Amino acid sequence: MWLDLWWRDADVVAAGMRRIGSLFSGYGGLDLAVAEVFDAEVAWHCEWEDAPSKILEAHWPDVPNYRDVTKVDFKAVEKVDILTGGFPCQDVSHAGKRAGMADGTRSGLWSEFRRAISDIRPGLVVIENVRGLLSAKAVGDVEQCAWCMGETGDGQPALRALGAVLGDLADLRYDARWAGIRAADAGAPHNRFRVFIVGYAQSE
Repeated sequence: MWLDLWWRDADVVAAGMRRIGSLFSGYGGLDLAVAEVFDAEVAWHCEWEDAPSKILEAHWPDVPNYRDVTKVDFKAVEKVDILTGGFPCQDVSHAGKRAGMADGTRSGLWSEFRRAISDIRPGLVVIENVRGLLSAKAVGDVEQCAWCMGETGDGQPALRALGAVLGDLADLRYDARWAGIRAADAGAPHNRFRVFIVGYAQSE
């Protein structure tokens, strides 16, 4: 609901968006929500794991799944208006070892999401991840070393994963808004806090 209201109030992207490209698709839950809000349809998926890929195939039998995101030529796939995805959370989640978002970590696959945005240039990007995105450390061009912009002094990383994502979006000339939403906010009997980021091309 918040995304629908924001979209109608902000009027930041031209009307007529219809095609969705889905990265790190999982079982397609984010795709269903985005398709419902924007009256759009999924053009293609990109999901590595076998189990969720079977679910995608069952629900979207005519939609290709490119599987390994690192091997996709995003300049060659069908151009889409909306790019969605929840890149791997294992290294930013509070439930894991908190390795952070950097090259060589699973959460570092955000770099492939960034590459897809750069190559496709969709009008809108919708990103989902866990609460740990707000506090996990990250490596990025925004803060290349611990002392570049000043240390925090409390042992916390100077650059957090959310900041790295927003910085990358800005470098790609996308403005963004983000919010934390609990499953309970939609009526579920549990918290399951998630961070949602909506990026929109500055040219729109």
